[in-house]
Amino acid sequence: MVETFKDVLWKNFGAAIDMLGDSISLCPDSLWQSEKKFFYLSYHTLIFLDYYLTIPARDFKPFLPFTLVPMESLPQDAVDDVIPNAAYKREEMLDYLSTIREKCKKLILDSSEEKLKMKWIAKEEINLHGLCPSLVEDYSVIEILFYNLRHVQHHVAQLNLILRQKINAAPDWVSHSD
Repeated sequence: MVETFKDVLWKNFGAAIDMLGDSISLCPDSLWQSEKKFFYLSYHTLIFLDYYLTIPARDFKPFLPFTLVPMESLPQDAVDDVIPNAAYKREEMLDYLSTIREKCKKLILDSSEEKLKMKWIAKEEINLHGLCPSLVEDYSVIEILFYNLRHVQHHVAQLNLILRQKINAAPDWVSHSD
């Protein structure tokens, strides 16, 4: 069977999402509560994964809400100014991730070539949620998908480093997704 470009993209993006879920799942309750950096990294990755998959961006409504906080008021170990509105439980994060995973799969597999080439965010949406870095304002949908995939994998590596340092364990590599 000859796989399409979209099939290969999904298999790889899905694997990155699965690895994120595996990292969150492996984190013991004690570490989840004590290691705020792990919590903030997990949340940050979920929010941006969801945001970059929302087309049009004006429809972005995070399942686990956040507040943008001035940089001088950030909590210790915060990753950026996107601060969760609550100390969400791992199960809540994993439920959110499951929803985002399906959203990603649908976007990749159901998008036409024309949609993948179109600009991912309209000018009037750029400052709507306070999440769009100027770096990606002119990206096409396919470019934001690759950017998003790399962003997820970057933070999965950071989460796995914390797990290795704190509990001497990390999840296995996921080569591709279904």
